[in-house]
Amino acid sequence: MLTSDARDPSREVKLSPPRSWRVESTDAFGSIVMFIAGITMVTKNRYLVWPVLVLAISNALNQHPLRRKDGGSSAWTNLAMAIFALIISHLPMFAFTDPRTGGIRFS
Repeated sequence: MLTSDARDPSREVKLSPPRSWRVESTDAFGSIVMFIAGITMVTKNRYLVWPVLVLAISNALNQHPLRRKDGGSSAWTNLAMAIFALIISHLPMFAFTDPRTGGIRFS
C-alpha cells in the first residue's frame, strides 16, 4: 500500500469553520426582504418597493460566503425579487387604459 494514499483513514480531520466566521442557520435579513417584496407585488404598493430595493442592494453588498450554504436564498435572488417587485408595482402606470371602461386599450 502506498504511504501517500489520500484515502487513508488515519489522515481524516474533523471539519471546523474558520474562527472569524460564525455558523448561521438562516439569513433573516434576506428572508425579510423576500417577504416584503412578495407583499409589494401582491398589493402593488409603489411606496413600499423602494425600501425593499435599498435593503436588497444592501443585502447583496454585504453577503456572507457561508450564508448561502447554510440556508435561505442568495442575496442575488433577493435583489432580483426586489427588481421584479419594482417593475410589477410600477407597470400599471404605463398601461394604456380606456377612461370610460377602465380596461386596457390595444389600439
